[in-house]
Amino acid sequence: MAFVPTAVPWSPEHQIQRLQVTRKLLQTEDQAAFPLGGATPRYLYLASNHSNKWGHPRGYRIQMLSFAGEPLPQNSSVERALSWGRYKLAVTRRKEEEPTSSSVFNQNDPWAPTVDFTDFVNNETIMGEDLVAWVTAGFLHIPHSEDIPNTVTVGNGVGFFLRPYNFFDEDPSFYSADSIYFRRGQDAGACEVNSLACLPQAAACAPDLPAFSHGGFYDS
Repeated sequence: MAFVPTAVPWSPEHQIQRLQVTRKLLQTEDQAAFPLGGATPRYLYLASNHSNKWGHPRGYRIQMLSFAGEPLPQNSSVERALSWGRYKLAVTRRKEEEPTSSSVFNQNDPWAPTVDFTDFVNNETIMGEDLVAWVTAGFLHIPHSEDIPNTVTVGNGVGFFLRPYNFFDEDPSFYSADSIYFRRGQDAGACEVNSLACLPQAAACAPDLPAFSHGGFYDS
């Protein structure tokens, strides 16, 4: 998102700052590595070479939720063993020799780590390649009295969403069995319009339960 100076139509001598969507294609690993604490684009998504019926590239958006603090100082002698913590997100080319961002053996010798994640980000092209998105998510929790007897989860959730972004031509939930969408003039009782209208045929394995009664209440 960018603010673009625009003249006010009814008052051309004045300007306003209008938000405008701007697109930028990231072509290398260095461009697609976002340091922790730095600015991140509002929308980040991995696009394919295929388009949906609207002409937009099919892809997946990465939506992060994280409250991670400052990374380990790079002048620390053990920082290379935890160098993945430098980034909130890094997109690299997929390689068989780069299966994980760290190694269990890093804890044995953090001064000469087996895996140094910064070696993965070496400015190689990511255009038209199989990609891996490395997401760092975390938060700092300092124990306090409200943690007794149980630590609440509200406000402590972190993670990320991998959401379809122009991947489908429309909302795929319309085709869910428990979702009904029909237009004016259509017969809501027709099977081709309302799948639930033909539930016995669609779900023939549903049990035939006998009538139920309890305390004067009846259900059949």
